[in-house]
Amino acid sequence: MASLSPEALMKFIRGISVRQIRLGCGLVLFAYLVSHFLNHALGNISMEALADGVYFHTLFWQFLPVAMLFYTAALVHAGLGLWALYERRQFRWKAIEPLQLVLGLSIPALIITHIAGVRLGQTLFAHEKLYPQVLFAYWIVWPYKIWLMLAVMTVAWVHGCIGLYFWLRMKAFYKNAAPFLLAAAVLVPALAMLGLYQAGRTVVDNDSKEWRAENLTPRQVGTQAEQAVLKSIEDYFLIGYLGLLGFVMLARGVRAINERRAGMVSLSYGNGKTVRVPKGLSVLEASLRNNVPHASVCGGRARCSTCRIRVIGDCASLPEPSKREAFVLNRVGAGADPAIRLACQLRPEADLSFFQIFLPQITAATLRTSSPSRIGEERYLVSMFVDMRGSTKLAEKRLPFDTVFIVNRFLGAVSQAVMECGGQPNQFVGDGQLALFGLGTDPQTACRQALKAASLIAANIDELNQFLSHDLQEPIRFGIGIHGGEVIIGDIGYRDHMVFTALGDAVNVAARLQDMTKSLACEAVISEEVRVTGGLAADCLPQHEVTIRGRAEPMIVRAVADAKTLSALVSELNAIAA
Repeated sequence: MASLSPEALMKFIRGISVRQIRLGCGLVLFAYLVSHFLNHALGNISMEALADGVYFHTLFWQFLPVAMLFYTAALVHAGLGLWALYERRQFRWKAIEPLQLVLGLSIPALIITHIAGVRLGQTLFAHEKLYPQVLFAYWIVWPYKIWLMLAVMTVAWVHGCIGLYFWLRMKAFYKNAAPFLLAAAVLVPALAMLGLYQAGRTVVDNDSKEWRAENLTPRQVGTQAEQAVLKSIEDYFLIGYLGLLGFVMLARGVRAINERRAGMVSLSYGNGKTVRVPKGLSVLEASLRNNVPHASVCGGRARCSTCRIRVIGDCASLPEPSKREAFVLNRVGAGADPAIRLACQLRPEADLSFFQIFLPQITAATLRTSSPSRIGEERYLVSMFVDMRGSTKLAEKRLPFDTVFIVNRFLGAVSQAVMECGGQPNQFVGDGQLALFGLGTDPQTACRQALKAASLIAANIDELNQFLSHDLQEPIRFGIGIHGGEVIIGDIGYRDHMVFTALGDAVNVAARLQDMTKSLACEAVISEEVRVTGGLAADCLPQHEVTIRGRAEPMIVRAVADAKTLSALVSELNAIAA
């Protein structure tokens, strides 16, 4: 029921952009196109199959609610296409994007002949034009029109497929589905065109006086006067539509002049590069206009956050984020920081300094082939810090190679335990290690995995001590700190030196708890958060209230004198759950 709450509904509405409305309308039109093409493909069987197919096709698409949805989608999609032409300030994107726009804008001019001859004829004069009448007109009376029809089929299909590609390319299933989608994208229009050819040849072969008397009556194709009316409607539409396109282009020119008169702004990229652009351009448009590499997986549609920038300096003069921009930033956990903005949405009115958060090399392919966490994601993780005690003293009495050998055996024992319990060794800092749990599990499971790993680490270190007993004056000792909470995970670093890791307060606290094992004289310290989330009993471990450096409030922790005892606690919980 929560999903139906007013708050959830308003959040959903705020997340809807103009581009998403255009996408929704386009999906309705593409569904019509698929239905119509499959109907055409029945021409490969017979004219009777075509007649049966068009009956069910029109029965569905002329059903009043469906018809209202279809015509609304057609008008809105066409209107938003004109708006996209006006709104777009930069045309030096990848060629596929302006191609999609040009193809889409050409469809109304190409399809009006068919609409006027069939749909308006039926609406205004009750004509009963079906495949025999249309194919007769296109193959015998006006042969050039069949080429026009094949052209508009190709244009509409390519336009729709490009739109589907932009929508689906960031979906998780796209890589596996792409070969099947490509096969459908080729076969459906090919079969449709072949069906029209076969049906057209049938009409040509059957052409006779008797056939014409039966299929070309005024009730079916209309009178000369009615044909003249439909032709004039077609001509007026073309004049009006071309005039509308001209008006949009004129409006673009007026806007460009006004922007030049309004002044220029300087954009500084934080790496020494500065460009000057007219006011009104988005930061992403300015980057592309000046050939500055800028990450943008969705092509500036505010459907991803890869074009994010961090503004340097005062953010008070920046325009407020749009609802769509705010929605995307909130989704990635950056909505509370006024310095984080989407480059495709931010249109600065004054000089601006910033740096890009993501590398320009990020593409849709890298997003599909790597998990979202590789480019930044907020997640609940359990962080475990493990540190080897006395490594400095160990190094004083041994050769460097011997010290490295022992430290590597220690880290190997820790890593083996972590991986065996479902965690991931993450960072190695000297003789210490950060391990992460919860990358693929829920918080409770992650907590229990970390506790089990701590127990297994203790067992592995005992075995290592026995193995190295002849070479060690004192057994290897260690400290473990475990804490869970929301962190940011992603690739951190520069160019070829990128490292996947976690950042956040929970990671810092885990490191502090590891240090605290010294003062509490124990092998492991776990936070109360981990105990509660993992489901351990309140009286299973000694409780301490401690002060954590960097935190104002004291924190409840649990000290574990012997980390091997955690295994029995976790096993008991798993047995109860089973």
